[in-house]
Amino acid sequence: MLTRRHIRVKVLQTLYAFYQSDNEDLVKQEKFLTHSIRQMQDLHALMLHLMVALRDHANIYLLKSQQKHLATESELNPSKSFINNQVIEQIAISDSLTEYLQNKKLDNWKKDDEYVSLLFNELKEQDWYKEYLNNEAPSFSEDQKLVIQLYKEIIAPNDKLYEYLEDNRLTWLDDYPLVNTAIVKMLNKMSVNGKTTVFNEEVFKNEEDREYSLELLRKVILNDDSLTLEIDGKTPNWDKDRIAELDFIILKMGIAEFLHFPSIPVKVTINEYLEISKEYSTPKSSLFVNGILDKLVKEYSAENKLNKIGRGLR
Repeated sequence: MLTRRHIRVKVLQTLYAFYQSDNEDLVKQEKFLTHSIRQMQDLHALMLHLMVALRDHANIYLLKSQQKHLATESELNPSKSFINNQVIEQIAISDSLTEYLQNKKLDNWKKDDEYVSLLFNELKEQDWYKEYLNNEAPSFSEDQKLVIQLYKEIIAPNDKLYEYLEDNRLTWLDDYPLVNTAIVKMLNKMSVNGKTTVFNEEVFKNEEDREYSLELLRKVILNDDSLTLEIDGKTPNWDKDRIAELDFIILKMGIAEFLHFPSIPVKVTINEYLEISKEYSTPKSSLFVNGILDKLVKEYSAENKLNKIGRGLR
């Protein structure tokens, strides 16, 4: 599920914490990075389970409505379309998701059920939800459409939920867009035969990406002095004390990729760190980072230091 850009962001966060501390234990930093990446799967599992929690909350709401002393006809004979939603049921019976939640003791929606209630109250007010309930026997595709709309319009953009996640784990804010995108893609792929993988505990697409995350961290930390020397003298128009620390780290990561990752194209490295600097550093950072990296590429090319493998990598 992780993209290379998100891996770079995770390494950037780890390096920033490393430079802010006095601990130079590389093994500890590797464990920190691995833990930070693993936490994203906790968020992924929780967001999937939130839809199940909403379904279960709706069922409790229905039962309580039926028990009212002066229940209306619609309350006595309510629609069970949402409760019987086939897509949510596939998520609910996912063995991998259930096992992960149990092993990690992720019972947030039981402990903090006010957020489930908040989302359900918002859902009840939607015209498209009311229209869906009027359909006594929705097809799988209709169930699927409802769940995707629920996730995209009610769950993902909810500010209260966003604040709750931020209070729980700060790193989840960077993970949130990626997790939401992955979940919506999965929901779109689901089919009535139930063969779609709802949740995969593995966060990396392959072993190459896993090794890349650790190797990038190692190359920056172990070559810190030489990477700093590469930057020195390339910033004559910039006061060193005023350059954002994140920019220095981003530059070191970019240079490390230029010199130590022969399979990564130069253009990819520059574009990736340019976008990361726009999102995570100062307003002027992207111009600064782009200028320095571009200057270094020209220098390395002239000195034949860019040992890139394959076509179109320079």
